[in-house]
Amino acid sequence: VQLQASGGGLVKAGDSLRLSCAASGGTFEDYGLGWFRQAPEKEREYVAAISWSGGSIDYIDSVKGRFTISRDNAKNTVYLQMNSLKPEDTAVYYCAADRGGMGSFLTGRILESWGQGTLVTVSS
Repeated sequence: VQLQASGGGLVKAGDSLRLSCAASGGTFEDYGLGWFRQAPEKEREYVAAISWSGGSIDYIDSVKGRFTISRDNAKNTVYLQMNSLKPEDTAVYYCAADRGGMGSFLTGRILESWGQGTLVTVSS
């Protein structure tokens, strides 16, 4: 499956953004989906994941209560709603897909597909 991320931009601390990741070329419902981010001079880190049905969701502690991952299987799209943004959320955000389920995102295995990244910059 091919992934195309969008929705990044420059915002102020406390603002909101919604990232989207559109999939094509595969059976969307077969895939668990996730978001990762990479801040300048830091390693890429896992942010959130959602199972194929949307019934299982996971977040890193630093975004719990602020970020919401969701998927629309009819639109072949996964979203990341980001509220109360902080300067430390500044990063390039990547979406990823894998047919191995939630565990693929939580165990660090090599994932099947990645989007190209979208830059989120949060000013203080």
